[in-house]
Amino acid sequence: MLIVIDPTARRTDGESVRIARDVLCAGAPGGATVCVLEKPQAMSHVLARSGDHQVVIVGDDRALLRAVSALHLRGQLQTSPLAVVPVGPPAAVTLASALGVPTDAVAASRAVLSGTDRRLDLLTDDTGEVVLGPLGIPAPGRVWWRSMHRPRRRLRVVADGRLLADLDRPVAGVSVRAEGGLAEVVVRPSPAGENVTARVTSVTVSGPAFSYRANAVDVGPTRTRTWTVRPGALRLTIPDQRR
Repeated sequence: MLIVIDPTARRTDGESVRIARDVLCAGAPGGATVCVLEKPQAMSHVLARSGDHQVVIVGDDRALLRAVSALHLRGQLQTSPLAVVPVGPPAAVTLASALGVPTDAVAASRAVLSGTDRRLDLLTDDTGEVVLGPLGIPAPGRVWWRSMHRPRRRLRVVADGRLLADLDRPVAGVSVRAEGGLAEVVVRPSPAGENVTARVTSVTVSGPAFSYRANAVDVGPTRTRTWTVRPGALRLTIPDQRR
């Protein structure tokens, strides 16, 4: 087992970091190596030498994403078992929690030792970024003189070659989620009407500069982005639900 401690976690909650390290080192059946990062950017270098060890990230969502991205870029994501002990304020560990990982240091550490590997679908975009969980493109903010009108934007949405929305048809928002081996795309029309949905392998959104929310942060603006589903790309250790 390779335990990688993110520097932000040490500064934020050193006691939780100590607890996680002690529990993991005491319970790892084959022993554990502890790597304390001096800088977040050192994550990629450390993981390059992880071999076939289970990697345990002690840190917040940002640290987890850096690990997933580094393994993805090296083509090791599907073969490298990964676990996380979330350390940070609630707003900084929402992704880990949504993935089924306990946010308590003791419970999360025990889950690493006795949990089960779960294969999770991911989204990757055309810039190489990884998306854990859903992403959304919201409608633009309201302005005072149009406050009685539903916010909308004009986007072209193409999913596996199928046109779901075009620039002449304003939308209230778009969401994309990797689930069941496919990307589930939902386009909410404006004015109100029935949602347009599709389950596809990839989706491209383009149009006037837009921002989107992914990995619990706002990204953009950009004029085009393509997301592709990666079925079962992440092996994440979570609590065994049978216990």
